[in-house]
Amino acid sequence: MTPTVFLIVGVAALGAGIVLAVIGITARAADGGVARALAAIDSHYTRHAPTAAETATDPFAALPGWLRGLAVRLSPSGISATLQRRLDLAGNPSAWTPDRVLAAKGLGLFILGGLGGLYGLRTIGLLIVGAAVAATAGFFLPDMLLYNAGIKRQEKIQKALPDALDMLTVCVEAGLGFDAALAQVARNTTGPLAAELSRVLQEVQIGKSRSQALRALTERTTVPELRSFVSALVQAGELGITIADVLREQAKEMRLRRRQRAEEKAQKVPVKILFPLVFCLFPSMFIVIIGPGVISIVHVFFGK
Repeated sequence: MTPTVFLIVGVAALGAGIVLAVIGITARAADGGVARALAAIDSHYTRHAPTAAETATDPFAALPGWLRGLAVRLSPSGISATLQRRLDLAGNPSAWTPDRVLAAKGLGLFILGGLGGLYGLRTIGLLIVGAAVAATAGFFLPDMLLYNAGIKRQEKIQKALPDALDMLTVCVEAGLGFDAALAQVARNTTGPLAAELSRVLQEVQIGKSRSQALRALTERTTVPELRSFVSALVQAGELGITIADVLREQAKEMRLRRRQRAEEKAQKVPVKILFPLVFCLFPSMFIVIIGPGVISIVHVFFGK
């Protein structure tokens, strides 16, 4: 078989494996979603060791154990805690744990490394370089996907926070208690922030104090505005300050920060469009404007 045939067969096998894995994960997540949600509420949303039934239906459980071990050995110390932190920032995607991410890293290391080796079968040097580069990409691909998911989720929380605070302030000033107002905001909004507020209420219902639940919220996010808001609420509760006044000031500050972010982005636009203009638009304009004159000069001076 030629290297091209090897490459085609490898890509086809990889595509089929990805499709089957996605179908299996989706189906199992749909079957056990309610049970996992109830267990997460009862256990403060922490990840426990999988049971025998979960292990039997885990699509990554069939992978050799040395794949996870290899991923752990190639990673820095404390990788499990780092991955759990990234999973928390990404919203704890369904059916994913640090062990499964490590298994995916080991699997990507071998699959993409094998494909890179198949691509470089023509020469030994190209085979080694292709396999090394592809294996490195496969090993770090789950980390990149998880990191990007966390960044996007934190950006959504930051964008939704000012409007949520305005709604919370209106509800409290209308006579609702803070917990009831928080429930109204969580019920009438969507997105990651609504999910986090619902989680705060659920933690309060299972026995945690409001300040503990709010501090746990800041540990699951990296949004500075949300940390400032939670800190102000906790201090208001400790000092006996009226929550309505704190919410009003915090909402005003959030609106100001949102306007400042919008102005900052607007000021960055001219710099961002400079390079596309210089390297894409201007050359085309110069060709259209100066091109006919250059052709005429060539005809006059060189007779062509």
